[in-house]
Amino acid sequence: MGSAQDNKKGLLQRLDEGVVIGDGGFVFALEKRGYVKAGPWTPEACVENPGAVSQLHREFLRAGSDVMQAFTFYASDDKLANRGNEAGKKFTGRDINNAACKLAREVAEEGDCLVAGGLSQTPTYLSGKNKGEVQEEFRKQVKVFTENGVDFLICEYFEHVEEIVWAIEVCKEAKLPVAANMCIGPEGDLHHTSCGECAVKMVKAGADVVGVNCHFDPFVSLEAMKLMKKALDTEGLKAHLMCQPLAFLTPDAGKQGFIDLPEFPFALEPRICSRWDMHRFAREAYNLGIRYIGGCCGFEPYHIRAVAEELAEERGKKPIASVKHDMWGEGLRMHTKPWVRARARRSYWEKINPSSGRPYSASCSKPDNWGITAGSKELKQHSEGTTIEELQGVFSYIKA
Repeated sequence: MGSAQDNKKGLLQRLDEGVVIGDGGFVFALEKRGYVKAGPWTPEACVENPGAVSQLHREFLRAGSDVMQAFTFYASDDKLANRGNEAGKKFTGRDINNAACKLAREVAEEGDCLVAGGLSQTPTYLSGKNKGEVQEEFRKQVKVFTENGVDFLICEYFEHVEEIVWAIEVCKEAKLPVAANMCIGPEGDLHHTSCGECAVKMVKAGADVVGVNCHFDPFVSLEAMKLMKKALDTEGLKAHLMCQPLAFLTPDAGKQGFIDLPEFPFALEPRICSRWDMHRFAREAYNLGIRYIGGCCGFEPYHIRAVAEELAEERGKKPIASVKHDMWGEGLRMHTKPWVRARARRSYWEKINPSSGRPYSASCSKPDNWGITAGSKELKQHSEGTTIEELQGVFSYIKA
């Protein structure tokens, strides 16, 4: 007799029929909570603090997520041993990927959710290694994902289309649906491949779903998605579209996105999107034809709840978390102060222009724009911390 999980609709069927809502950002959320080390951004919390990972999965489930993406970002063996991260010495990639899949599955079975295993860019590629070496890193992760019976695979956070094509090729060996996201904006990848060409290459490599994630805010990301959609339409290629952007506003970011902003990663809070920004993002994404809508760094459960509430009519349901929340603040009618009660209406919140509370804060920043990418000697990866001499060389890239 099959389990309830066996009877669940798969990713592609769900996308054919309607909207799939992803989850949010794990590395940033868990770093703020004290479970992830900034810099390496690796997911050893799956083994060290599994309860924290499960709790975040559960909050996204409650907020309306249809997918529990295993917390496997940067969980390749080469990354785990990189830049002084002790996890590479204590846990193997297999340990972490296996634990991540089990945690995601446990929570997914509490609702009508799918489980995804995820690959991301590798130090092996950034160090200039060959295709075989890079794909071997991917293949080790995919093997664990298939052993754990994930429902589909996600390739995400790739800055170079060449590497994501290599990742897609490995994922296709597993004979599972493949979603592929690049962390690029409207200018394209870091080797000057346009957004449109990136989308075409991903689909031709075998991706069933294509889009962008991370590095840019929802509205910059949607501009990139428009370029991808146009190129796919021109080529006559069919694929579902997905978008999982930052929850930080980045209109001033350079080609490498928010990592070039001087506020990255510890002072980004003034840039955080409001829930009302997310209502707008969800609607604009849906109107563009995007049916897999989720989030990346900075996306908290309440952001996902806003997406789920905006698309409640299309989905035919509201998230569980809406039990204690009225979409446009109707609960404020019960507030003690009459001027707060007066804010219990959609028109008020749709027009709000939030202040930062920082009288001398600049409205935008000047990105660092260091211009270092794959092929630069500064990206040769090693396990030791960066030396003063190496930093002196990096400083030379700073533009006046």
